[in-house]
Amino acid sequence: MEANEVQELKEHAEHGSSESGLRPVAFTMSVVAVLVAITTVLGHRTHTEAVLNQNRATDQWNQYQAKKIRSEITKHADDILMIMPATDKETASKTLKDDADHQAKWKIELPEEQKKAEELQAEVKHAEARADRFDLSEALLEIGLVITSVTLLTRSRIYWYLGVVFSLCGIASALSVLLLN
Repeated sequence: MEANEVQELKEHAEHGSSESGLRPVAFTMSVVAVLVAITTVLGHRTHTEAVLNQNRATDQWNQYQAKKIRSEITKHADDILMIMPATDKETASKTLKDDADHQAKWKIELPEEQKKAEELQAEVKHAEARADRFDLSEALLEIGLVITSVTLLTRSRIYWYLGVVFSLCGIASALSVLLLN
């Protein structure tokens, strides 16, 4: 073997060993990419849950407002009926009794409707907080993935370590969703 061939073989061996040294980096990138995909899906589902809960809360508030408006209109109609001379006293009396029954029913139902709407509103806030954590997790994992990929270009392990740190922060953010009440 000539000296050039020996030098060339040595360079190929060094190049091959550096490539095998990058396998953990490539594996890390694969794992982080999967975690990005998972947190993206979880984030999207949580945002959808928040929107659906907001729609339910809006419907509940609309029902509350409709009953409240009916109660107020009935109350004002009864006030007018009381001060106006009635041509048919029996019908007016029956109307006032029916309206009083409705008012009693609404007096019980309105606080219940309001409570349901407030509970649904709280569910919306909870889902939005969870979605925000998933969004942060996704961003941190993507940053970790990009920084880790720089290791392949520079062959400097510092980028791999930095990418792992960002990825671990992303994982922590995703897991923190479990701590939300």
